Amino acid sequence: MSEHPINLGLRFLLELAAWGAMGYWGWTEHTGLGRFLWGIGLPLLAMTVWGVFRVPNDPGNAPVVVSGAIRLAIELLEFGLAIVLLHAAGRPALGIAFAAVLVAHYAISYDRIAWLLGR
Repeated sequence: MSEHPINLGLRFLLELAAWGAMGYWGWTEHTGLGRFLWGIGLPLLAMTVWGVFRVPNDPGNAPVVVSGAIRLAIELLEFGLAIVLLHAAGRPALGIAFAAVLVAHYAISYDRIAWLLGR
């Protein structure tokens, strides 16, 4: 399976935006030590999960091999969490915009979704 470079770039930007949304929520909705734990810790945890639990050859090696359905669930969970947290942080328009771009991305990634679900 090979994806168009523009779609790969879009998914990468969506990943960064999701982690940024998590950090934004953590930083703006908490104070003191909680700001650091949620504002930095939550995105780092999400990045770790994203990078560790993978299907083989998506791309590169998979530190912890999971099925394609599990991988897709991890992606949707992280992206969905980002949308919810943007709303919780008082940025519903950003959450809606993020959701719209995410739906468009997955719509043009139908071949990747089929590939993941077949693994």
